[in-house]
Amino acid sequence: MEPVININDLLPVSLTDNAKKEIKKIYLAEEDKSKLLRIGVKSGGCAGFSYVLEFDEAVEEDKIYHMDDKIRLAIHPNHVEYLQGSVIDFQLGLNNRGFTFTNPNADTTCGCGSSFG
Repeated sequence: MEPVININDLLPVSLTDNAKKEIKKIYLAEEDKSKLLRIGVKSGGCAGFSYVLEFDEAVEEDKIYHMDDKIRLAIHPNHVEYLQGSVIDFQLGLNNRGFTFTNPNADTTCGCGSSFG
């Protein structure tokens, strides 16, 4: 059984209302409702790391958070130090449409907005 944590307790990232609305919209279009939203980082990108935000299967080490009664979020414990205090937003502008991360732990960021170091 996976450990489930209420999103209001200990979630290392914050989601704006726009981000939550877009995540719900994407979730409703997702065929496999058993998947959860993975929030993480991976090596790569212009500045050293890039963000991961995708629907995926849970792995044993994940910490699982409930965003609401249907949508679950997964964050691997190794990624928490890179994400702690980050704010995830969804921009609807003409030039910038998509999810953005504001990360207080990033020493450097790049112009694409999807990588940091």
